[in-house]
Amino acid sequence: MSPISKNDLLNVAVEACLASSDIIMESLGLAKISKKKGKTNLVTETDLKSEKIIKELIQSNFKNHQVMAEESDDIYKSDSKYLWIIDPLDGTTNFVHGYPSFSVSIALYKDNGPYIAAVLEMPNLKLYTAQKNKGAFCEGRQILSSATTKLEDTLLVTGFGYEHGNNWNKNMKLFKHFTDITQGVRRLGAASIDICHVASGLVDGFWEYDLKPWDTAAGILIAQEAGCLISDINGNPYDLNSQSILITNKHIKNEFLQEVKDQLN
Repeated sequence: MSPISKNDLLNVAVEACLASSDIIMESLGLAKISKKKGKTNLVTETDLKSEKIIKELIQSNFKNHQVMAEESDDIYKSDSKYLWIIDPLDGTTNFVHGYPSFSVSIALYKDNGPYIAAVLEMPNLKLYTAQKNKGAFCEGRQILSSATTKLEDTLLVTGFGYEHGNNWNKNMKLFKHFTDITQGVRRLGAASIDICHVASGLVDGFWEYDLKPWDTAAGILIAQEAGCLISDINGNPYDLNSQSILITNKHIKNEFLQEVKDQLN
């Protein structure tokens, strides 16, 4: 059997994003909460419908591929070297309240590494894509991370998890500090969008604690292909099980890490 081309894989990811977005946008302003994972961690019927159509599209095209999705209790496992990682609605709370920052995020990992990525930002329907070693794109135009060289000149973005434990406390300390020493820190509420904004140079860096694999799987390939540097908050190599993530342009990472060290140690 001949290998599946990257273009064919990306086309399915994009098709799934667009099909999902139809469901999501039709439901905007009509969201019904299906269940709560916690007091502020919401799941809507739209999350579930979005996940269902994405999984159906992937499995109809690639029957033996593994699939991991946010709202599923388990992973569809096989002996395939391909694993799809899906967030059917990143920023559910934003979506429920009509706040304009949510997305669908689809990644394909091959041999345990990022291979294909698509993130559709909504409600502006801005599509970010990447293929391994082929660059990152927004609406078909290649994107690159920013050229800002000094931390004091940066605009940063972060997020806060649902659990208010030790990592949350550390992040609040960093949030205050970086608000003091940079041009500002934003909090939009959808990690996949935050990462794409770093990749496109809209902001200069992003950090967060306690994210799940589906929060970052697509974004990190887009960021890598746009020239970003990726690690955990302490500068260690990042993987999908890391407790924190840091994504910056190629100029400010060392200065950022030094500030983290000074604040948390």
